[in-house]
Amino acid sequence: MVIKKESLVKALNVIHEGFFLSHHRELHLYLVGAGTVGDNLLKQLMNQQEVLLREHHLKVNVVGICRSRNMLLNPEGINLADYRREMEQQGEKADIDLFIQKMKFLNLRNSVFIDCTADANIAATYKQVLSAFVSVVAANKIACSSEYSLYSDLKKTAREKNVRFMYETNVGAGLPIISTLNDLIRSGDKIVRLEAVLSGTLNFIFNTISEEISLSKAVQMAMDKGFAEPDPRIDLSGIDVKRKLLILARESGYPLESKDIGIIPFLPDDCFRGTMDDFWSALKKYDSGFEERRKKLIHENKKLRFVARLENGVAEIELVEVGMSHPAYPLEGSNNIILITTDRYHEQPMVIRGYGAGAAVTAAGVFADIIRVANV
Repeated sequence: MVIKKESLVKALNVIHEGFFLSHHRELHLYLVGAGTVGDNLLKQLMNQQEVLLREHHLKVNVVGICRSRNMLLNPEGINLADYRREMEQQGEKADIDLFIQKMKFLNLRNSVFIDCTADANIAATYKQVLSAFVSVVAANKIACSSEYSLYSDLKKTAREKNVRFMYETNVGAGLPIISTLNDLIRSGDKIVRLEAVLSGTLNFIFNTISEEISLSKAVQMAMDKGFAEPDPRIDLSGIDVKRKLLILARESGYPLESKDIGIIPFLPDDCFRGTMDDFWSALKKYDSGFEERRKKLIHENKKLRFVARLENGVAEIELVEVGMSHPAYPLEGSNNIILITTDRYHEQPMVIRGYGAGAAVTAAGVFADIIRVANV
């Protein structure tokens, strides 16, 4: 066996772990993005470190954190209870290229790169990270909803390098949607139809609109609760749902591109032009129209749901009125639901339902992907 000199330490550690330290396994984590989701993830990791080591023989070390302003790498592990102060005192100016360069130089075994941003520049680094034999866990849905060739190439690279590329939280926050589709297909089933409410933000908005709360006020409330994107037009335009449906279509075996998915908008174009101030001014003009529609729906025992569908490779998204018999009718708050019809689940579709937005549940989904990387 021949080993490059720069990989000698890593090789020795891997062999040592495999033959002499089999009572536990180590993971080395590099987190990019310590905002609401990233911060929640660090808290969850800190709270579970002892449990994972004691009950699952898994030692989790966060050895790198990169935020918008600064970054810190410490191969001995960062103190999660006081990471902000440690980063301020010992960190350096944030530079994602330098962060990845240092991660590759450390060359620690069982390394995982975690992206909790919505940054296209971070998503563009995945291939070089995977090529360096580092697994990627992404809450960022940009890479998987880009060109099919990129999505396919990332999965191919992960297979070739024998590392993991995980992105469960791209759809449904912490709900096990992607992993369920993967399990069905790997077991020989075929996805025939998907019908889903995939925007926790829009579901919250349509559930919150009332006689006292207008459409524009409900959108503001969604932002205040952290359900909406910093620019809520991404949610209201259907772009976010389009990305999610595209990912689900690809996971179901259909090599679709973004242009293949049709969206019927429920707000006019003037809501999506200009500045954020222009947006709010335009949105308020439609408060009264939605109030009239709400009253009509109450009389008819119906509710508004922004529904994404995939059937025989055809994907579409629209705002629909659902009656009491529809599975999406009782959805509360920001909950999501997906109905999966397959060759096996044909008469009665499989249903997955639960929280579809929020930093804590998204962080929990990222945490679950990290555990999957460890094969615990």
